[in-house]
Amino acid sequence: MILMFNYITKSIIPIIVLIIITYGMIKGRKVYDWFVEGAKDGLKVCVNIFPYLLAMIIAVQIFREANLLDMLNNAIAPLCKLIDLPKEVVPLVLIKPLSGSGAMGVFTDILKNYGADTPIGLVASVIMGTTETIFYTVTVYFGAVKIKKTRHTVWAAIMADMSAIIMAILMVKVLIL
Repeated sequence: MILMFNYITKSIIPIIVLIIITYGMIKGRKVYDWFVEGAKDGLKVCVNIFPYLLAMIIAVQIFREANLLDMLNNAIAPLCKLIDLPKEVVPLVLIKPLSGSGAMGVFTDILKNYGADTPIGLVASVIMGTTETIFYTVTVYFGAVKIKKTRHTVWAAIMADMSAIIMAILMVKVLIL
């Protein structure tokens, strides 16, 4: 049963591609030419957003290497204590809006050190699943369409992340009680 399920799941994408190609050929469309055009357009998008991505990657590296994460962690410690956010999870909260891979590294360290079933591990898990890499996403999507003024997007996303963090703390408290 499991073997059959694995075979089916691995076959879904090739089947969909074959259906699309067959449908295009039946309709008399130049499917390959369209694919090549799409690939060219995709490459143009990559070239357009590359400077924004590079700037974001460099900013994250500077943030990490200059120990700004530790300094910021110490600066917001009183606020974290006020909302009962475990100090061990604060680096995850700080890095997640900037970098998904950086957040995954911090998250992995939290789970290695404290375990997945501890209050710290549970809060980190919920935060990891409910928050977004805000600045990376804004950089990619707004950069792709060349929008420089994001208006309220970033603040709304930060508020949504804060809500998710507070709810993660509350839900874990309810779960543990």
